[in-house]
Amino acid sequence: MKIIVKVGTSTLAYGTGSLNLRRVSALVRVLADLKNSGHDVVLVTSGAGGGGASVLGIPGKPKEMSLRQAAAAVGQCELMGWYGREFAQYGHTVAQLLITRSVISNTEQRGNAVATLERLFSLGVVPIVNANDTVSIKNLDFDENDTLAAVVAKLTKADLLILLTDVDGLYDAPPSDAGAKLITHAEKVTYDMINSVGDKGSELASGGMLTKLEAASLALEDGIKTVIANGIAPEILYGILDGTAVCTVIGE
Repeated sequence: MKIIVKVGTSTLAYGTGSLNLRRVSALVRVLADLKNSGHDVVLVTSGAGGGGASVLGIPGKPKEMSLRQAAAAVGQCELMGWYGREFAQYGHTVAQLLITRSVISNTEQRGNAVATLERLFSLGVVPIVNANDTVSIKNLDFDENDTLAAVVAKLTKADLLILLTDVDGLYDAPPSDAGAKLITHAEKVTYDMINSVGDKGSELASGGMLTKLEAASLALEDGIKTVIANGIAPEILYGILDGTAVCTVIGE
C-alpha cells in the first residue's frame, strides 16, 4: 500500500514553534515500522516556518514575507536534520522534495517530480515533502500543506491519504460545542460538512479543517480515500490501517 501522511505544525511543534521532539521521534518510529512492513510511505510535513522562527528568536508567525521565507529556510534545515537522524536509527534513508504550484502546473517539471518519487520508492527511500516556502509567491502557492498532500497523493497514485491534526477528526459542529459529534465516515465532502467547520486552531498553523476537506475532495477525484485523525499519538496510524482508530474517513 502507498500511504501519504501529512503532519501539521500544530502536531509537530509546541506553541513556541520549537519541535516537539518526543512526538517527532514517535512519528518517525511508526512510519519506519510501516515501511518495514512493506508499505511505501511519503511524509508531507509542515513546521519549517515555525521552527525557523523559534531558532531565530522571532515570536509567533512572522508577518513580513521576506522574514517568513528566511525563517522557513532556517527551519527546513532543522526539520530535515531531525528527520534524517531519526529515520537513520531504523536503517532508512530520507529524501527532501520542495514543491511549488509552478512545478505541478508545468508538464515537464511535474513529470520529473513523479519520476523522482517513483525512483525513490524503488530505492527504498522515504520521501519527505514540503512546500518550497523560501521561493513561493504569496496567494499563488501552497499556504498550507493539506492541498500539497492531496497533490502528492494524486502524483503517486496513492492508496490512502492521512491528514494528522490536533483533533480526532471532522465534527458536525465546532469541536468546542458541547453537542458536537464526530463524523466517522462520509462517502464524499458535502456542503453541510463544509458549513460545520471552524477556523484553524493553532496560531502557528496555516490551514484548518476546511483545507482538509478541500484536500479530501481533491484526492477523491482520483478515488483516493482520506483519513483525518489526531496526531498527538502517532501510533494511531496502526489503528487507521486496521480500522480501529477514532477518526474521520472520507471516501468509499
